[in-house]
Amino acid sequence: MMRTAIVYYSMSGNTKFVADKIADGIKTSGEVDIIRIEPEKAYPDKGAKKFFLGGKSAVMGETPALQPYEFDEEKYDRIIFGTPVWASTFAPPLRTFINENQDIKGKKIAIFTCFSGGGAEKAIDKMKKHIGIEQFEAELILIDPKKNAKEEDNVKIAEFCSALISGA
Repeated sequence: MMRTAIVYYSMSGNTKFVADKIADGIKTSGEVDIIRIEPEKAYPDKGAKKFFLGGKSAVMGETPALQPYEFDEEKYDRIIFGTPVWASTFAPPLRTFINENQDIKGKKIAIFTCFSGGGAEKAIDKMKKHIGIEQFEAELILIDPKKNAKEEDNVKIAEFCSALISGA
């Protein structure tokens, strides 16, 4: 049986919403642990500061200190990353996580992104480069899935889960 870690950062709840749905969708293929990554110092979540400070942090490739989390890469066959898209890249807390867990390259790795603006494909490419891999096992891009829930998103999530299960 496959053992999967879903590692995500979520500011507005969209990425958490999808992480929970994916965990539900793949639980038949093995054990699933959800690991929420949080910076020690939270980003502003409202107003202009939210976009300015979060975007600056993402563009500058910052690696914020994280709150303690439990992750043992040896326990997992697969890692699924979940990230909002900030300034066409992935959220800085995930950059820190990847830097702290360099041995993940040999695992099956998938990604899902949630965003309001654009740049999800660029964010996925930047994460591939940061991890040092050519491709993800599966990719999923959703626009505000919690705030603007659509049946089409449920279909995309189900297809993502099916791709993961068939690759197990």
